[in-house]
Amino acid sequence: MFQVAAPSPASPKPIPEQRRDAFFDNAKYLAIVLVAIAHSWAPLRDESRTLDAAYVLVYAFHMPAFIIISGFFSRSFDMRPDRLKRLVTGIAVPYVIYEVAYSLFRRHFGDSPDLAISLLDPLFLVWFLAALFIWRLTTPLWKLVRYPLPVALVIAMLASVSPKIGEDFDLQRVLQFLPFFVLGLHMKPEHFRLVRRRAFRILAVPVFAGAAAFAWWASPRVDTTWVYHRDSAQAMGHPWWTGPLMTLAMFGCAVLLSACFFAWVPGRDTWFTTLGAGTLYGFLLHGFLLWGSEYAGWYDAAWLRRPSGEIFVTLVAAVAVTLLCTAPVRRVFRFSMEPRMEWAFRKDAAAPPGSGSAGKSEQDGSPRERTHA
Repeated sequence: MFQVAAPSPASPKPIPEQRRDAFFDNAKYLAIVLVAIAHSWAPLRDESRTLDAAYVLVYAFHMPAFIIISGFFSRSFDMRPDRLKRLVTGIAVPYVIYEVAYSLFRRHFGDSPDLAISLLDPLFLVWFLAALFIWRLTTPLWKLVRYPLPVALVIAMLASVSPKIGEDFDLQRVLQFLPFFVLGLHMKPEHFRLVRRRAFRILAVPVFAGAAAFAWWASPRVDTTWVYHRDSAQAMGHPWWTGPLMTLAMFGCAVLLSACFFAWVPGRDTWFTTLGAGTLYGFLLHGFLLWGSEYAGWYDAAWLRRPSGEIFVTLVAAVAVTLLCTAPVRRVFRFSMEPRMEWAFRKDAAAPPGSGSAGKSEQDGSPRERTHA
């Protein structure tokens, strides 16, 4: 009689890609704007106490906030081959490309024709890529130890009293900023939701105002180079014991101000939310604009030393870095930020079955994860 055909195996339904979290894209965009603005203030800060105080205030938390987010999105990193490939193509390769590019730019436009191209001594902004590469490689270790944040703080404190660490890969910064990465690595989404409550947002206003007042007071009285986290206490001319104390103080201050910053970041879609996917572009490319402005002598204009000039520089920096995060710029420079390098890896280094790009969130190490700086 009639034979019923066996049902064909149902084809697996593709898992929809998880939607990007608008809060984190907004936070990344606003953080990169603060980075660019603070860099644009550097040549002018000696002319204005108020501008210098604003510079110190922003420097106290903008990179820590960036690094906390970087740690948060590194939570699922392991030594799986596909994730190691993304680590190479998304961080190591851009590091090499932009270290060479910055060196050549400074050679030809910055009156440094004999500047050596060194992959061990990162120029300007490139240090962050070296640091992120090292931090992410150590992620499995920080998941293993029982007290990761105290251990990271001890390492940072020891680094602050170690003047002979050297400049290879800017290890002084790598170690002193390490606690912020480890903190982000062990944070959960509910921690970010906690600081975004209405009560905390209101409380953040007097906290930030107090920090601004302290920065204004400290500007002519305190060595503000502590905010860079790039030298030991002895190298800055201070007693060795001030290094650990300032490391703890700067960590507490940066975490508090970062929490205030996160409290004010909108969690809804805004006109700049999509720009959060291009912060690596804005981060690395705005350095050429900044150096170019200095080499061209634009900062020598006397009117820039007035409040109106400082406001003008601030607006130009914000607009410029915003444009550098847009889709057209990302398409042009994607070859250097997110290169396709299948030719460089063995075929058996692909992702294991069931771990393809479908269904991956940024936390899982999707290609989009590379775009935060």
